[in-house]
Amino acid sequence: MSNAEGRPSDRIWSRLPTSSRDLLCRELSPTDLQSLLLDVARERAEAVTPARLAQRWQANRFVRPAGTDPRRLTALEARLWQLLPDEFDGLELSPVAPLGTCMALGAAHQNRVVSTMRSSEVVSDATNVLALEAAARRRAGAPVVHLAACHRQLRAQQFDAGAPSHFKLFTLVSSARDRGAAQTEADLLIAHMRYWRDVLVTVLTDAASQITYSVFDNPALTERLADSVLPGVTGEPGSAPALVADHARTRARGYYTEGALLITAGTAELGDGGFTDWTAQLLADRKERCLISCLSTEGLLAFSE
Repeated sequence: MSNAEGRPSDRIWSRLPTSSRDLLCRELSPTDLQSLLLDVARERAEAVTPARLAQRWQANRFVRPAGTDPRRLTALEARLWQLLPDEFDGLELSPVAPLGTCMALGAAHQNRVVSTMRSSEVVSDATNVLALEAAARRRAGAPVVHLAACHRQLRAQQFDAGAPSHFKLFTLVSSARDRGAAQTEADLLIAHMRYWRDVLVTVLTDAASQITYSVFDNPALTERLADSVLPGVTGEPGSAPALVADHARTRARGYYTEGALLITAGTAELGDGGFTDWTAQLLADRKERCLISCLSTEGLLAFSE
């Protein structure tokens, strides 16, 4: 029996032969399991009537359209692409990623992800996917990788009432090898913070915005912030967005390793980011450095008008 007793699935497993769990979860090859699940899906789909389909369209939170005007959102996202520096390669991601992407990298429970029957999962965090591609490019010999994507994420966990299950994020992922004294981390931070500063300055002309930065127990990175990062990012004195230190931040420590970012407008959080060990894990190289950051384009749109 699973170590998660009392789950709804335990009642289902108890109705099946005791060997079913091992057969389905471990013994069947991915191809055989896929064939079995596709047969189940086909038979269930054949039983769906138009009336039942209409009911599901209304009730299923995963399939309901977003509430944002796509013309306004597309225009905003086009502006974000125009502001993106040439050093970043833009990617149009697939709707799905390899099964286990979020669990292996971001330690997200698989129940928070919409899994498919073909050894894949619907993208729920584009930064995980960009990290996979960044690692592949680093393995192929690229000295520094900067990637960007604007993608709709679908997440299975329950959000606050009225909050959508899918939303658009503009995401950045950068990866390079450690050069010592936090020089690599500083270069990656400058690339990300400059871009987000340009976005906020250009799009939120009248809204108070802020980029908060945090360092987690890394004296060398604290020094690079003072002598490299902030001088390389800050615009005219007093200009928006404000760059604010919060080295006491506890949120997402562990998920983020050496430091983190938070992008806000007024009291609303628009984006987040930080250093991760994802490309280090994927390349089995502790010297690999990876910085991720993202911003909600729908959230940004709400503040830009």
